[in-house]
Parts: sequence; C-alpha cells; structure tokens
Amino acid sequence: MNRSPLPLMLLIVVFILVFFLLNLLLGSVHIPLKSVWNILWGLGDESVVWQNIIWKSRVPQAVIALVAGAGLSVSGLQMQTVFRNPLAGPSVLGISSGASLGVAFVVLLSGKLGGVALSKLGYMGEIALSISAIVGALAVMALIVYVSQKVKGNVTLLIIGVMIGYVASAIIGVLKYFSVEEDIRAYVIWGLGSFSRVSGDQVMVFSCIMAVLLPLSFLLIKTLNLLLLGDNYARNLGLNIKQARLLVITCSGVLVAIVTAYCGPIMFIGLAVPHLCRGIFNSSDHRVLMPGTLLTGAALALVCNLIARMPGFEGALPINSVTALVGAPVVAWVLFHKRRQGAAAEV
Repeated sequence: MNRSPLPLMLLIVVFILVFFLLNLLLGSVHIPLKSVWNILWGLGDESVVWQNIIWKSRVPQAVIALVAGAGLSVSGLQMQTVFRNPLAGPSVLGISSGASLGVAFVVLLSGKLGGVALSKLGYMGEIALSISAIVGALAVMALIVYVSQKVKGNVTLLIIGVMIGYVASAIIGVLKYFSVEEDIRAYVIWGLGSFSRVSGDQVMVFSCIMAVLLPLSFLLIKTLNLLLLGDNYARNLGLNIKQARLLVITCSGVLVAIVTAYCGPIMFIGLAVPHLCRGIFNSSDHRVLMPGTLLTGAALALVCNLIARMPGFEGALPINSVTALVGAPVVAWVLFHKRRQGAAAEV
C-alpha cells in the first residue's frame, strides 16, 4: 500500500519557510530575528541600512531563488519524461545555450562596436542582458519546435539540441576572441549564474511571469503520465504524440528561457531534483511528482542561495558551484539508498 505523499509535501513546505527565513537572517551583516520581523511587518524603528539590506537584497534574492528553483525543476521533470532519458535537463535542447548566445552578442560586441562596455551601463545594461537572453533562448526554442515537427524520434531531436549547443558555444568562442577584456569578464560573471542579479521592479515581473507559467505546466500532468506508458500505448488511448511532445517542449523551453534570462544559466537543479523526488516519494506518477518537484526545487535553491552568501563571504559565491556541491551528494545518496532497498526487496 502506497503512503500518502501529503505529509512529505507539507514537510517540504515547512523546510521552504524555514530556509526562506534563514535567507533573510543570515548574511555578511548580522541582523537579529526581532529586527527582521519588525522590518517585514513595518513595526518599530529599525535602522535604514538594515531595512535596505532586507528589502533590496535579501528578500529579492530569496524570492528569485524560490521561483527559479521551482521553474527549473519542473522543466527538468518534463524533459526527462518526454525524452525518457534520465540525463535530460533544462539545457538539453540548447535553449540555455541560445540565451548565452544572445547575451554574448550584446555583451561581447558592445565594447567592440559601441565603444562602451555593457557592464558600465548599470540598470540599462541589466535590462539589455535580460532582453537579449530571452530573445536568444526563444529563437532556439522556435527552431527546436520547428525541428520537432519534422523528425519523429526523440533521440534525433535530442542530438539536434546538443548540436545546437555546440554551435552556440563555437560562436561564443569566436566572439570572445575578438572582444575586449572588460566585456569578456562581464560575460563570464553572467555565465556563473546568480539569484542576486534581479532587483527592483524586475523581481515583480519575473515572479508574475513564473506565477502564470508554473500553474499552466500542471495542465500537462495527464499528458506526461500517458507519455510514460510509451508512444504506442499512449496513441491507443487517444493521445496525439506529436502535439503532446510539442506542448511539453514548449512549456519546458519557456520556463528555461525566462529563468536563464533573469538569473543566468543555473545548472544541476533541473537535472537532479526530479531524480531526488522520485527517490523521496517513491513514485513515477506526475500527480505526485509535479508538485513534489516544484516544492523540492524551491527548497534546494533556497539552501544553495543561503550557502552562496554565508557569513564570512564578501559578496556571494557562484551559484552554479554551490548547486553541484550541495545537490550531487544528496541525489547520489538517495539513488544509492533506493537501489539498496530494491536489492533487499528482491532477496
């Protein structure tokens, strides 16, 4: 008899609340819990410096981490299901590479052609980065959608996506060669990924976009469950395989495009969290996996953001380094533990 997943999900929600609060409490500047509470609810007369740290730095970072982690995890689950490949992730179709290519064109050519490095333009430069990443990612996604209607096999589409990533990397390499040093540094920093890049009105825009996209992705739960059964069986149940694959790829691609545009290419979370959830919930039913993956991805992203700017660090560590260092051992342990349980059951 299968256990109800509800208690586990409630536990993950509690973890999210705890880690969100820790993200507000911990950092290079110590702010007491009482002061954080007063600032959040507009009580007392706390330091203006502390108020700015909470509202302009820590709250936006925590919100972006929570939403981006959820989006990447859901995208990874969709990709692994539609391709039936455990190594598939949000970047597998070259969509992240497309975003990187869009940013490379704007960042690496700005100093060479315009005479002014994009990194010196401040807020306008950040907006230009976001727009260029969205355009690059959506352009590649449009190409993938077009190709998906021409080819039948998932493996072929997967290979084409990988080739698009290689082509994008090659073009980026050429742009780096002809660019000025300051622009190359700005591009490399963007490529490391960060939850702290988004601030001000961009936080609200990003959160609203994802608040629309994530619930829409839940409409594909039935489709994803049918795809798990295999193409022939799903087709016999009345599913249009071609249309279903197109919908899933489009949904996943848009999620990746938006997150990459605002946060840079965040690695590992989208690949690892679906495996982690299958081990935690011991289920392949997307009615369980979809909300479970969303919540787990949000919790893991908050943990990684917390570690990236732990007290004692000036600034923040690259988030991609932290996601791999924190997540890889956890996922390896869950998969190993699950395999041992399966071996014990056979005995």
